[in-house]
Amino acid sequence: MKTKFKNQVMVLSLLSSLGLAGCKKDFLDSKYDVYATPTSVATDANTLYTFGNAMYTPLINNALPYAFTALDGNFFAAASDEAQRSGNVPVGTLAFNQGTLSPINVPTDVNNYYTNMYEGIRAANFYLDYSKNFEEFLARNRFRDQGTSADIAYQRDRRLIGWYRGEARIARAYYYFELSKRYGGVPIITQTLDKTANPNVSKSSFDEVTNFIVSQIDTFKDSLQVNWKTSSSDKDQDGRFSKMSALALKSRVLLYAASPLHNPGNDVTKWQKAAEAARDVITGNFGLSLYTGGYRNYFIGFTAAQSGNPETIMAVRSPASNVPEQANYPIATPGGSSGIAPSHNLVADYEYIGAPDATDIYKNRDPRLAATVVTNNSTWNGRTIVESAGGSDDMAKANTSRTGYYLKKFITDNVNLTQNGTAIHTWILFRYGEILLNYAEAMNEAYGPDGAPAGYTLTARQALQLVRNRASSLLPAVTASSVTDFRNVLKHERRIELAFEDHRYWDLLRWKDAETVLNQPIKGVTVTRNANNTYNYQVVDAASRTFRAPAMYYFPFSQAEIVRSNGTLTQNPGY
Repeated sequence: MKTKFKNQVMVLSLLSSLGLAGCKKDFLDSKYDVYATPTSVATDANTLYTFGNAMYTPLINNALPYAFTALDGNFFAAASDEAQRSGNVPVGTLAFNQGTLSPINVPTDVNNYYTNMYEGIRAANFYLDYSKNFEEFLARNRFRDQGTSADIAYQRDRRLIGWYRGEARIARAYYYFELSKRYGGVPIITQTLDKTANPNVSKSSFDEVTNFIVSQIDTFKDSLQVNWKTSSSDKDQDGRFSKMSALALKSRVLLYAASPLHNPGNDVTKWQKAAEAARDVITGNFGLSLYTGGYRNYFIGFTAAQSGNPETIMAVRSPASNVPEQANYPIATPGGSSGIAPSHNLVADYEYIGAPDATDIYKNRDPRLAATVVTNNSTWNGRTIVESAGGSDDMAKANTSRTGYYLKKFITDNVNLTQNGTAIHTWILFRYGEILLNYAEAMNEAYGPDGAPAGYTLTARQALQLVRNRASSLLPAVTASSVTDFRNVLKHERRIELAFEDHRYWDLLRWKDAETVLNQPIKGVTVTRNANNTYNYQVVDAASRTFRAPAMYYFPFSQAEIVRSNGTLTQNPGY
């Protein structure tokens, strides 16, 4: 494997948003020479911070683009059954939708992500090499008369650089997980490689990558700040990896490792480890709870990124922009492009609260539907959406929604695109709602819906119910009692609660459900207006889908990457 690393400059406003409040100025300075080596760069206090910040560059520069422009300039949801692209479907999305993903047909976004993750790994390796003698350097270069301002500065530097070294391990672990969930096994590189070194390394197996990630978290979690949000003296550093976010990463990693794709023999001990990892977040005294200010509100603006938000474990806030709104407002809204259209496959899965209404199929539903999806005859951005013939959003018009729905989650209301209005956008990397669902899934597989060994304060059912109760206390009771039936309930709940948060595609892969679900048509509705101003909805096939199993359970390495590796990187099966 040979990866070319480019110079990166961390965008200041993005980094100030990674810190959930303000960040000190030197935390924002992250320009670095990726070919520098510890012996070729002089060590000083500024570079100890500069290179520490640099290892976050791929996370910040890719978390938000990946979130909102992950695939052909929009959400990755269009690769799954959550949504369909409006208008002409771009080539990257088509590779997933038509099952044509191959070593010579790898979307640019996929290739870039691979390269960027290895840039992050190299930056973390570099920092660990560069800073290994930091205490000796600080001791030589600080006047430390006890109680003086210099001594206070020394102690602060010693503490912060020590945390940076732990964070380098966790950042590297995060990058490896993002690679392994796409490719399975990948090369593990733990040394800084300069441009004259031979970087061709054979790939490790998925299990080996997982074990490496978990070992890094277990070994170094106690060298991290426990929770930047509750720190009394270093809140200006909020947004760096903490013990809380490291344990959240471990929960996600072990859930994937226990899932059928990676655990075909259903080794129950893997589920037990996943349950334990999620429990450690829940019981870790991190002050976590579900946000009670409204499901939709949580995803709008900088709500999730506010330091007092009890649900957020780690989030990235962007500078003000209107990119998601331009991409996803209806075409009939000035400046909108319709973007990704939620599927009726998804919409139909939102449960009814009470009896269905014969005159309005969207009435009396789980309130997360109205918070996530714009439906016909609903009011949004100061106007009523009318998709029937002759209406403002007539589906016969060019570039309107192909499914009869528009995306609302993450999209800010009433941004005036014609006047270049903007809004803050936040991408949540880890949140408590996901951890509860991770826990519920792993506990069900390990102990059943209602079992819990000593030391576990919640059953799978209780954890699931916390999430559902936050949505609405009126949702139907969950009566499933078998592991299999409860598993299906959990799959449904993840689909609804985590919609458009970049979980669905990966969930379908790890459950090995993709070959069934992603070979079914994307459904939409056609809308007919009645004389009494009610509407009829006919469910139709909006688009076909093809998932080529078993190959597409993993991404292919690009042919160029295979060639550059001089035979050390083997292609994934089926390609």
